[in-house]
Amino acid sequence: MKAAKANWSRVLLVCAKCEKKLGNAGFGADGDERLSRVLKRQAGGKGRKARFGVVPVKCLKLCPRRAVTVVDSAQPGRWLVVAPGEAIDGLIGEASA
Repeated sequence: MKAAKANWSRVLLVCAKCEKKLGNAGFGADGDERLSRVLKRQAGGKGRKARFGVVPVKCLKLCPRRAVTVVDSAQPGRWLVVAPGEAIDGLIGEASA
């Protein structure tokens, strides 16, 4: 078995089904982007060279209304429900620490 090195300190799992229900609305400077795209931009690099990973997953089975479910691998027992327009600076700050 081979291993590949990554600079990730943690991984954010973002529910793709929640994002799809919202469409391309709610996040980013203009409020017209998906949460995973905004988080990937904030990761400070691409792929394995980023500070943290952002991985869209099929469904996390929480299904909040008008929000996206995110699981931080550093705190797997604490799931986050992020609503459109909500400041994601705290989420990004936690992920880059």
